[in-house]
Amino acid sequence: LFSDPNNNTIYKYSPGGGGAFAAGAGADSGDHRTQIEPASPPSSTTASEGAGTLTVFREKSGYEGADIAEYGQPGSNGLTFDREGRLTINQHGNRRVVRLEPDGRLTVLADKFESQRLNSPNDLVYRSDGTLYFTDPPFGLPKFFNDTRKELPFSGVFAVKDGNVKLVTKDFTGPNGIAFSPDEKYLYVGDWDEKKKVVMRYEVQPDGSLKNGRVFFDMTNAPGEDAIDGIKIDKAGNVYVSGPGGLWIISPQGKHLGTIIPPKHPHNFAWGNADGKTLYLCARSGLYRMQLNIEGIRP
Repeated sequence: LFSDPNNNTIYKYSPGGGGAFAAGAGADSGDHRTQIEPASPPSSTTASEGAGTLTVFREKSGYEGADIAEYGQPGSNGLTFDREGRLTINQHGNRRVVRLEPDGRLTVLADKFESQRLNSPNDLVYRSDGTLYFTDPPFGLPKFFNDTRKELPFSGVFAVKDGNVKLVTKDFTGPNGIAFSPDEKYLYVGDWDEKKKVVMRYEVQPDGSLKNGRVFFDMTNAPGEDAIDGIKIDKAGNVYVSGPGGLWIISPQGKHLGTIIPPKHPHNFAWGNADGKTLYLCARSGLYRMQLNIEGIRP
């Protein structure tokens, strides 16, 4: 499953080999362009590419308001599954996080913090104890930071469990991608800020709070217009970051291992297929995939 925030739609891609993945879309150095193939034709609503099939999974995935024409990205953004296999959705236009139940109902997990509406939840990840962490920049609002509908005076990272929404950090201008290390000792969060393109790493405490945040990797001076978007982790703890120029791979020690350069810039991505070694890239108007030699961490 992957979101198209601009078209307010969630799509389902079924690869021939089976396996599920959700995206908002071992490594070596060098240009991997020749290893990347389209998983589906771009700009398609129902299409097939090889043994795979692309269909519409959910329309009006993030907003149904009468003023939808004002929004550039009203739809859903980040997607993930909980321990019971239920899809959890960040809705831009509705400014909330919801869970899709087996009977089709939507359960609201978070829509306010201290009586103020969230900005526009962006990306999300579950901890193994069921706590959901999500980022909340204002990029889903029509005028972003200057939108009069914005209620919170900051862009936060939140944790939700048993109906309680807690602010865990507000260190960011535009918190975006978010992921845990394999042992869940660390939480990585990327900042979509053209003046400060950094990935932060926090120590996760037993109660779910964060401490000792530090800059894990700084891409501010790297060539490329894009700031930091999606983040995922493989089972060796390597950090995959949508950053300037492509998909960066960084070791747990903070060493740049290489950059994957797809045909189009990937904004989010996810591990899929039965072996968990296929990386699916949501890259502007297309969905791409590439086979790696290492398994990724999946919901």
